[in-house]
Amino acid sequence: MKLAVTAASGQLGRAVIDHLKTLHPAQHIVGVARTPEKAVDLGVEIRTGSYGDRDAFESALRGIDAVLLISGNDAPEKRIEQHRAVIDGARAAGVRRFVYTSVQGPEQGGGFAEIVDSNRRTEADVRQSGLDWVIGRNGIYIEPDLEYIDSYKRLGGIRNCAGDGGCAYTTRAELAFAYACLLRDSSHDGKTYNLSGRPITQSELVGFMNQALGTEMTYEFVDPERFRQDRIAEIGDFYGTVVAGIYEAIAAGAFDNESDFHAATGREHVSWSDVFSKI
Repeated sequence: MKLAVTAASGQLGRAVIDHLKTLHPAQHIVGVARTPEKAVDLGVEIRTGSYGDRDAFESALRGIDAVLLISGNDAPEKRIEQHRAVIDGARAAGVRRFVYTSVQGPEQGGGFAEIVDSNRRTEADVRQSGLDWVIGRNGIYIEPDLEYIDSYKRLGGIRNCAGDGGCAYTTRAELAFAYACLLRDSSHDGKTYNLSGRPITQSELVGFMNQALGTEMTYEFVDPERFRQDRIAEIGDFYGTVVAGIYEAIAAGAFDNESDFHAATGREHVSWSDVFSKI
């Protein structure tokens, strides 16, 4: 069985391929990248494919049995057609199974809903493609919080508008393992999985940081509009609105979801105590 991973030069794509190589013969793994030279170090065959280029993907996916489409990061209205080009190319190339990386979150209202909606529309395209399919809905990456720890320490803790809402976080490594499993195993066909760990609140998140670092940081709720304006001032209108929308959605319970990680992989998601013990 020949397996392909799109966006092979990206962080998640690389991680998926690294996991696949421990589970599947490397000569039967193909990475597809817009810029192939950025992925030649992966130790697998690399082919060229740019989201939106249907013909390039038909060529890149010839001889492939199952493909993982890693969701693009273009504007939501552009992603839908870009993903359709990959689906159409896969179907024309004779691919039999299609795995898609979607996302958890609110489907209407708030700054993150547009991104979720674009993913839901691709989910619908995948289900209607005529291919066997599996969909994973990613939780929120924990890595940005880990990378921001020095800033949290300077601020004395975490300040956002999530309140007491639980958030189903995950790690890139855990997602990569899950998608490697889903890509290889057809018993998951027709399933949609929430790929995340145990939901935690922002206060719990701070607690894990304090336990690992010996600090005494706190969580403080910030008015949603004030938080949105702060994010826009720091990272621009589009991304600021998206980030604020994520925390607003956490407060509303849109990320407080039961995990399907065990069903997808055969084991539990790594614990948050273990994640923070390594920082």
